[in-house]
Amino acid sequence: MLSIVRLLKHLRRFVLVVALGVIAYWGCIYWRNHRFDSAIAEAARRYSLDPALIRAVIWQESRFDPDARGRAGELGLMQVREVAAREWAKAEHIKNIDRNDCLDPATNLLAGSYYLKNASRHYGHADDPIPYALAEYNAGRGNVLKWLTGTASTNSAAFVSQIGFPGTKMYVTSILNRRDYYRR
Repeated sequence: MLSIVRLLKHLRRFVLVVALGVIAYWGCIYWRNHRFDSAIAEAARRYSLDPALIRAVIWQESRFDPDARGRAGELGLMQVREVAAREWAKAEHIKNIDRNDCLDPATNLLAGSYYLKNASRHYGHADDPIPYALAEYNAGRGNVLKWLTGTASTNSAAFVSQIGFPGTKMYVTSILNRRDYYRR
């Protein structure tokens, strides 16, 4: 009888530790995904973008790691390159921006959102400019221009099917799906 009581006591402790571990895990996931909410909202407001889209790009680019670094010199949450950050800074009349500024979450979100908004303006004639802008964000404008043939020049679904790089096609599709998930 005594050993059953001890066993139940250990089992109760075990269940408590597991439950606390699960709560801590989901708390960390929630914190990781929401600690930049106010900066995302500010970038979305400033550049008239869907916050769910910005959040989806961040998920795809860095999994919400503000210190992420890409192989080609991309930095931060939205994996902004220094050239893109300088373009943003010039447009916003900000002087003396450097590579390290790209790791500041607020700066990175503003520069990345600016770049995404500018890219979307190139495709205002399309039914949905966002897939085009995402492809440009990932593969560059020159590649997007190559894929704008036939109905793909105005039909975003046709455009996505014509993207010539499998990685970029997966990138665009993944972000659009994640955006829809974040909208729920």
